[in-house]
Amino acid sequence: MKPIRPIRTRADYQAALAEVSPMFDNEPEPGTPEGDRFDVLVTLIEAYERKHFPIEAPDPIEAIKFRMEQQGLTPRDLKPMIGRLNRVYEVLAGRRPLTMAMVRRLHKELQIPAESLLGS
Repeated sequence: MKPIRPIRTRADYQAALAEVSPMFDNEPEPGTPEGDRFDVLVTLIEAYERKHFPIEAPDPIEAIKFRMEQQGLTPRDLKPMIGRLNRVYEVLAGRRPLTMAMVRRLHKELQIPAESLLGS
């Protein structure tokens, strides 16, 4: 077994992925040497990916539109969460910001993560 090293380059990253990929089909038992190696490699891979392949939070309006599409909702369906229909259209067009009350209701009613609704 090769010693575990930090992942500093793309080649290190590819090598670590190649080593752990087969383990996902048959994960080693936690607490065993193989299980510990798997945990450490996955942690290193995740750290490398967080640094080199960050995932941006979605735009709040895009998150709402995505959920509307998923659930087959229309702007009229958002009235209880946002307010009058003209306000719904203003929010969806980006002309009116979401208020905290809207964020809370959208989060509660549509299960949209609050982080997505708050934006960056």
